[in-house]
Amino acid sequence: MGTAVTIASVLAAGMPMLAFLAAIWWLDRYDREPVWLLTAVFVWGAVGAILLALPTSLVVHVSLLQALTLLEAPMWLLERVAVVLVAPMAEEPAKGLVLSLVLFNRHFDNMTDGFVYGAAAGLGFGMTENLWYYLTLSSDLPTLGSTIVVRTLYSAIMHATATAILGASLGHARFRGVPALIGWGAVGLAGAMGVHGVWNVLASAPSQQLWVADLVLLPIEVALVFAVFQLCLVDESRTIRDELADEVERGVLPPAHPPILASWGQRSRTGWLPPHVDHDHYVRVATDLAMRKRQRRELGARAPLFYAAEIYRLRAELTELLLAADEPNESR
Repeated sequence: MGTAVTIASVLAAGMPMLAFLAAIWWLDRYDREPVWLLTAVFVWGAVGAILLALPTSLVVHVSLLQALTLLEAPMWLLERVAVVLVAPMAEEPAKGLVLSLVLFNRHFDNMTDGFVYGAAAGLGFGMTENLWYYLTLSSDLPTLGSTIVVRTLYSAIMHATATAILGASLGHARFRGVPALIGWGAVGLAGAMGVHGVWNVLASAPSQQLWVADLVLLPIEVALVFAVFQLCLVDESRTIRDELADEVERGVLPPAHPPILASWGQRSRTGWLPPHVDHDHYVRVATDLAMRKRQRRELGARAPLFYAAEIYRLRAELTELLLAADEPNESR
């Protein structure tokens, strides 16, 4: 019985988070992140962030208690502040630390990528945290069942949402210079800690009404973040269309291709490319070209020289793909 419950706990902690991760990766329709890199960020959340958050929580806890003791705060306030603030102040920086590394990877392009990588780190953290709760409650099956539901649909989603806010803020400032990066990073971290803190305040409240309010408020927060994510996808579509329109004038792309490439539904269909062109490869190269052109434009004079070389290489690759498609037709 104990082994079966343990296995069930592991599956209950891992499978939903992996399913959520796959869904988020799929929703990033235009420029999906490499699976290996997304997996690495998820593993950081599941292992690295947990290990970092444990000692950090102790330091934050002691520091808060010392500060409140100096202010002669009552004991109930000491305990309340510890419950509400320690986790956000320790866990959100721990989860977000990996974003400061991924941020300068060539695959991290914009806010959409920030949402995806941030959510991946949060889901990894939520998975390990959930597993700890499940194993702790493995001898109390009724409580375990309700805990699995709440922590899967709420607590873990809260972690993903909070870190996605930080990731999106960093993605927004990715090519805007160091001051903007620091400023937006601070705003994003404050937002992540705010979402986490509000969840803790309401979840730990003695009032049943506040607990119910927490269950209602979090889906609203998730919906708002998801709406911003969708707006970012619209912006990606516009970037692809506008940046590739210039390639039509250069003679690199046929006029019909930029609108197709900017539409997730149309670009997914077959038949609009010559039969000898590798569909997925062509879409990827064209999308990369659009993103690199936008990044170079946003960086302006600060753009490194390799951006120009990358754009030249991608243009040449698209030209080669289309010319290779024409060769069999000409030989008939």
